[in-house]
Amino acid sequence: MSLQGWMWSVIGTRTRHDSGRPPARRPGRPSARRRIGTLLRFPAGVLLVSWEYMWRVTALHRSEVAGDSGDLPPPLPPDRVDELTKRLGDGVGPMFHRRFGVRIQGARMSPEELIGAVAADLNRPAPSTVAVFHKTRGGPGPARPGDEYRVQMPGPWDGPVRVLHRDPVTIRLGTLHGHLEAGQIQFTADDPGNGLRFHVEAWSRAGDWWADLLYSRLRVAKEIQFNMWVHFVLGAAAIAGGRAQGGVTIETRGVPAASCESVVQC
Repeated sequence: MSLQGWMWSVIGTRTRHDSGRPPARRPGRPSARRRIGTLLRFPAGVLLVSWEYMWRVTALHRSEVAGDSGDLPPPLPPDRVDELTKRLGDGVGPMFHRRFGVRIQGARMSPEELIGAVAADLNRPAPSTVAVFHKTRGGPGPARPGDEYRVQMPGPWDGPVRVLHRDPVTIRLGTLHGHLEAGQIQFTADDPGNGLRFHVEAWSRAGDWWADLLYSRLRVAKEIQFNMWVHFVLGAAAIAGGRAQGGVTIETRGVPAASCESVVQC
């Protein structure tokens, strides 16, 4: 058995979603029993993420600077907001606007084809060691606006999200209550004329005070998120039939908590 397989047998990850089954109930706050169980498995997940980070060979170009109110996410679509929506203002601590980008050398897909492939199966580019997407609302087939997923992660939170927007080159998700974070995440592909590019853009802050401790202060959860989205953009490059040219670029802009507190439309 591989290291990856053995580690997930320890932390108890379920298999990927079987699209033949009926959608599960809409996601809500995980039960106390589930939060305690996943909290006990959290160290194993951190160990696995750390192992993969140490053995990564792809060049990573990281930058982190101060941000401002211009880094806030797009407004939430009114028809995708309800009592389950976890707005940016519901979170705790600073917001991090992060952009993970890769230029894909040798790609055999157009931007529309790549986003179509990602929408068809969000698990395909995702690292199974860090996150597994289970569709909990919506019919079989690709991600559509209004669909909901539970993203199972190695920590004391699952990550319920809702598809907020979909167009030929963009998929945008928003967090629901029970998520580690509060905010939005967007997948985008384009071709400015010199090759296919894929980006993951996140606007997120800790979902509660405990997540803020792990995310903003101890930086453990922040590094797990970092590892997840680096894997995701590399997975997208592989789906497109190419490879990362020049590595992965990661830009992080930190926005003070005060700039997020009054935000209700995000």
